[in-house]
Amino acid sequence: MSKKGGTVKTSSSEVIEHLARLIRGIKVAMLTTVCEDGSLRSRPMSAQAGEFDGTVWFLTRADTSKVDEVQQEEQVNVSYADADDQRFISISGRASLVRDREKIKELWNSISTAWFQNDPDDPRLALLRVEADRAEYWDDQTGAMVQIVGSDRTQTEKQIHPPS
Repeated sequence: MSKKGGTVKTSSSEVIEHLARLIRGIKVAMLTTVCEDGSLRSRPMSAQAGEFDGTVWFLTRADTSKVDEVQQEEQVNVSYADADDQRFISISGRASLVRDREKIKELWNSISTAWFQNDPDDPRLALLRVEADRAEYWDDQTGAMVQIVGSDRTQTEKQIHPPS
């Protein structure tokens, strides 16, 4: 594939595995939501341990402005950056509030204790689930921005563009 751009058909499992490798080890993600007035709001969120499978999970309190914003507009963006390793990932998708105690316990870790100072059984604690629809990442090896389009998880199209 040349750096001038083009389209490559790739299976969604290959794309998800590649995104998982890019995201691995990045501790903080920026979650961007849409406010009631249409403006965008970004905040740092602790990236949950575990392998990315097309879904991003965040622990949160259910009574926060980000939850209110997601309930009004489900479209969100999650971005990851590791400047030292030249990894930059942007994932757009649909967010929803999930109150699954078992999943909360599965994702609970020492960072969670620092943020929430309670235990995973706190009734105010919930999850934000982001189902990825689209992603972009900077691929340092090809020197291109790669866009991944589609949410059907059966076939995903990678469009490769030169950096802007």
